[in-house]
Amino acid sequence: MQILKGYGDFEILTPEEFLKSQNLIIERAGRTCYQSQRGGITKESAERFIAMLIDRGHLSVLEHSILSVKFINCSRGFTHELVRHRLASFSQESTRYVDESNTSFVVPPHRDEKEQIPLDNGQSLSLEQMLSESERYYRALRKHGWPPEDARQILPIAIKAEIVITANFREWRHIFESRTQRAAHWEIREVMCKLLETIKTLVPAVFDDFVLAGKDNNGIPYYKME
Repeated sequence: MQILKGYGDFEILTPEEFLKSQNLIIERAGRTCYQSQRGGITKESAERFIAMLIDRGHLSVLEHSILSVKFINCSRGFTHELVRHRLASFSQESTRYVDESNTSFVVPPHRDEKEQIPLDNGQSLSLEQMLSESERYYRALRKHGWPPEDARQILPIAIKAEIVITANFREWRHIFESRTQRAAHWEIREVMCKLLETIKTLVPAVFDDFVLAGKDNNGIPYYKME
């Protein structure tokens, strides 16, 4: 068993050059709406055009885009929240077919996983011990012949999971708005804030209106849209 604390990360699967070039597609698509086609669309003209679209709330034009991201070392709780964003495509690690006998668990960075927690029988266990016990029970079921899809019923949502999400820029803006604000869960907020910072350097015209608003008591940042 491995304890993961602050290991949540991502890998951008969309090639960087294609990611940056999509601004030009957005301008060309948007100019169809206004019948203002022009030759010589440039990086600068596309950035100005996108800023105009966002300012006017004409966000549907941003849907002529695509961004695929793989999330790693995150919990099943993280993926449960992420798949609620319905205007996207997901490919998730399966607990029906993947054996979790030697898994990893994601724990809150602001909690001591070795702290003893009193139980109602007078004994105490740490979070680390509780997770270890769930893994031990899972192994017992597997050794007894239970397939992963049955044995997984004993697993907590803290188990490590991987997931790939593909969505257009408009939906990513919605994801970032929901998952980087202070009220968002600490795990998804921490990972999404790191992703947002990276995406802002790659496609600033689309995401530069997200600004750092502060950090919570645990040092995890949060953002807001200006």
